[in-house]
Amino acid sequence: MTLGEKLSKLRKEYNYTQEQLADILGVSRQSISKWESDIAYPETDKLVKMGKLFDCSMDYLLKEDISEKQGLQPTEKESLWDKLKLQIHERKSEKMIFGMPLYHIGRNAHGFFAIGLKARGIFSFGLMSRGVFSFGLLSLGVVSIGLLSLGLISAGVFSAGLLAVGSIAIGLFAAGAISIGLISFGALSVGCFSTGALAFGKYAAVGDHAMIAIGQTVADGSVFSHIGDLTTADIPKVVEWLDGNVPSWLGWAKEIFKFYIQ
Repeated sequence: MTLGEKLSKLRKEYNYTQEQLADILGVSRQSISKWESDIAYPETDKLVKMGKLFDCSMDYLLKEDISEKQGLQPTEKESLWDKLKLQIHERKSEKMIFGMPLYHIGRNAHGFFAIGLKARGIFSFGLMSRGVFSFGLLSLGVVSIGLLSLGLISAGVFSAGLLAVGSIAIGLFAAGAISIGLISFGALSVGCFSTGALAFGKYAAVGDHAMIAIGQTVADGSVFSHIGDLTTADIPKVVEWLDGNVPSWLGWAKEIFKFYIQ
């Protein structure tokens, strides 16, 4: 088989169009067509890149007497990261939505659905991911899920957002093992209004320490302290203090807390 015949065969096996392969290699579609027709030959750097892309040796590409594909021989210096990158084969839809490919799979993916080492799109999945709906090791989006996650609605081991859920969570509404927020729920909880095994609240805490503190074992409140569940006689006192001391911009949080204790 000639070099051109092998390139055509490999391209079709990996489901690339000539346009898609040209984009990956940084050449024109006409160049791919000439290579596959044996009218012209790729430069050395393009051959090396195609060898990595198609996981085949230079001997296989260049020697006509070798007809069976030979995989790349891993070197001692080849890292796990390098091996991972070689497994991500570029795919891009020709159909466009909002000026983006319907889907794009690649090392640096950008599409309506994007999957890659670095991905950005409406729905994005990657080690580093940005999108309206984002999922990744490092994730940024309106709805974001990841090891380190930042978004309006965020979930992760380390999470920050308007609504944040995680082992360590920081947000307007935060829930986690360690939780910091205006309204906070967690084993260790810090906020204006907080609840947890160990809770610190500026105005009220269902836990240990606050101006109003309600706890099962410890309650240290500078204004009101109560061990155990609130009685029907206690609730009006707490509500009255909250109404008189919580600033108006936190009125919505106060109402949520009042609903919680009632």
